[in-house]
Amino acid sequence: MKEHPFAEFIKILGKGKKGSRPLTQDEAYRAMTMIMQDQVEPIQLGAFLMLMRVKEETPEELAGFVQAAREAFPRCEHNIQADLDWSSYAGKRRHLPWFLLSTLLLAENGIRVFMHGAEGHTEGRIYTRNVLRILGIEEAKSVAEAAVQLSEQSFSYLSLQYFCPKLYDMINLRPVMGLRSPVHTLVRLLNPFNAEYTIQGIFHPSYRQVHQKAALLLNYPHMAVLKGEGGETERNPDVDCLVQSVHHQELSEEVWPAMFARRHIKPDVLEPEQLALLWQGKYQDEFAEATVIATAAVALKLLGKAESQEQAEQLAKQYWQNRNQSRL
Repeated sequence: MKEHPFAEFIKILGKGKKGSRPLTQDEAYRAMTMIMQDQVEPIQLGAFLMLMRVKEETPEELAGFVQAAREAFPRCEHNIQADLDWSSYAGKRRHLPWFLLSTLLLAENGIRVFMHGAEGHTEGRIYTRNVLRILGIEEAKSVAEAAVQLSEQSFSYLSLQYFCPKLYDMINLRPVMGLRSPVHTLVRLLNPFNAEYTIQGIFHPSYRQVHQKAALLLNYPHMAVLKGEGGETERNPDVDCLVQSVHHQELSEEVWPAMFARRHIKPDVLEPEQLALLWQGKYQDEFAEATVIATAAVALKLLGKAESQEQAEQLAKQYWQNRNQSRL
């Protein structure tokens, strides 16, 4: 029997400790292209994803995967103007997703934020899509809807389900496999609308540099990645936060210091309704408010709206104090 073409990539990854090696960027691109075109058997896909999971992705592999995935997106006839690409795939379980208020704060001040994510793949987490519904913010259900929302309200959330269903199906293999796969990493870098600025949160610190170097290989003009609370793009004000960036092919990093001397105790119960109450000024929580401001500040500095951390935090505070409390 003739060997299946995709077996080439499984052999590269699975030849044991001495025989296996990472894929080159071109090999990763070709492998993901075959996956996106349904040219692999289900058993091959499972083997490939788990072999990648065991060894973990290199920047070259990640860049190749992203290139292939981006080519598989449906052709867009809309001229979509997004300033900042914001990925949201992790879900929250220890704290509420306060970063959503950071994105709305940016949008209210003329920064067009496009958010993409997926939901339901990990049990016991609160996902962005569901919280937006609670806040009364309608998600987009197509690329065309996202374009309109960005134009009219400077914010749009579009599930991976609607712009790349193949990756959406793959990310939802998480409960079947019992483990995350490279898909959870590559989706954060998709930047489907080619925003000039992209920001990502990761959970495992070692992935910060992988994202940074992959963005370099993908020629993204401006990108920042941080160890976000729960793996989302959210700066935790209780701890120092290392942000690693790319600006015009130059790598950089900076530490944003903790804003409090002592850590706050996590809540016993998460009540998403508190996001709207905090925005409306009807609920007081210093950790939540600091998280909103701190996260917005990192984005503002990435966007070049401030030259220093102090200026960025001051501008974020100004945005927060002047917010339209009746919006939510």
